[in-house]
Amino acid sequence: MSVILQLIFNGLIAGAIYSLVAAGFSLIYSTNKFIHFAHGAVVAFSAYFLYFLFSMIGMNFGFAVILTIAFATLLGWGMNVVVYKQLRKRKTSSVILLIASFALLILLESLILILFGATVKTIGFIRAATSIEIFGAFITPLQIFIIISSLVLLSLFLFFMKKVKVGKAMRAVSDNKDVAEIVGISSEKIYSLSFLIGSGIAGIAGILVALEQNLQPMMGTNLMIKGFVAAVIGGIGSVPGAILGGFFLGLSENIGVWFLPLGYKDAIAFVILFIFLLFRPKGILGIKKREEK
Repeated sequence: MSVILQLIFNGLIAGAIYSLVAAGFSLIYSTNKFIHFAHGAVVAFSAYFLYFLFSMIGMNFGFAVILTIAFATLLGWGMNVVVYKQLRKRKTSSVILLIASFALLILLESLILILFGATVKTIGFIRAATSIEIFGAFITPLQIFIIISSLVLLSLFLFFMKKVKVGKAMRAVSDNKDVAEIVGISSEKIYSLSFLIGSGIAGIAGILVALEQNLQPMMGTNLMIKGFVAAVIGGIGSVPGAILGGFFLGLSENIGVWFLPLGYKDAIAFVILFIFLLFRPKGILGIKKREEK
């Protein structure tokens, strides 16, 4: 019983991070209609930016967090304005945009490597705390904070998308850009807004990753893969589906290592991806989304 509960705790922690990455990625995909793989680099760069502000120059942690979120937001927005918007003006296909996103991912990860080196970095803001025992399983206060803060943020994000006027406009562009423009919604403004919000969420994910894990220059690629798999599981283009897929993937990976060696943890994600692509390509919420249309 304690082993299963421990695996569930570990799965919820991983799922909270995956869901944040997948939610921002899915928002950008649903409005812009292309796969923005450089989203993972925003997560990684945000984590390193927090490390730079707090660990290297000694800035107050709360202020460093605010600046990190602002940095992530501007980084995503800048990629849209400097690269993607220019490509859209040239009527380029989604394949070209996808290639551009890969190039940005590699460029930003290489920049991290140049600026911070290849050695593993640690924030060290929260020192090792005594774990809390729950029915034989252990979880730290930081891990509880990560799960709760992620759930709160994701709930607020869903409320924004469903109830706030701007969120409804983003959903309208996601459903049908041409119809949305007829009723006066600017698709370009929505594209920029999706990058601002999605990248801001990526920045928060980067902060939580930095608090919980060591930092590595190529960590963005792995996080983006997990976020992409989560989005496919939930129904790519569906923000609620991406959140659900993130927790599903986190739990599946950690429960799966009970039966398989730890080295197979990443392989579990790809096996799940192939299963969904073959048998349920619309994802968990895919049918419901299609019916709503």
